[in-house]
Amino acid sequence: MPRLLKKYRSEIASELQSSLSLGNPMEIPALQKVVVTIGTGSPTADKKRLPDAIQDMTSITGQKPQIRRARKAVSNFKTRKGYEIGCRVTLRGKRMYEFVDRLFNAAIPRLRDFRGLNPRSFDGTGNYSMGVADQTIFAEIDVARVSTNKGMNITFVTSAKNDAHGRALLERLGLPLRKIEGQED
Repeated sequence: MPRLLKKYRSEIASELQSSLSLGNPMEIPALQKVVVTIGTGSPTADKKRLPDAIQDMTSITGQKPQIRRARKAVSNFKTRKGYEIGCRVTLRGKRMYEFVDRLFNAAIPRLRDFRGLNPRSFDGTGNYSMGVADQTIFAEIDVARVSTNKGMNITFVTSAKNDAHGRALLERLGLPLRKIEGQED
């Protein structure tokens, strides 16, 4: 069992129930899934980008990504309908908790000039999205073979009803959010 899942079940769930004053244990917010996406752009620019992104994402998440295709043609981006323009992975269960643990405790602290993540990136229903500009913050990536830096979007989908409950869950799991001016702890 992953370390973070064990901690959630033994400590965090009971803390959340008491601090959010929830009567029913089924109301306790939980992490449902984590979606990681990498956009590679038009394949006409560089045909090697997508295979590199797939290899990087497979080594980072431990799961083979799904290839995403363009839904419609956009001439300014030099894409046509059906072009392979990115990849995505949806993580659930034990693999999700292992990825979140590595992200919060090993990868995010390696960001240059890191002062915390944006606390305003919640969507109104307790889900949080963040972007990573460089895939080399993950220890699984061999920096010597990286030809181009690929950014990725990471979305944490929770069962929380609102942003306050989602924030409470993710902060207890270890998400390093930046303090807002005038906000008290």
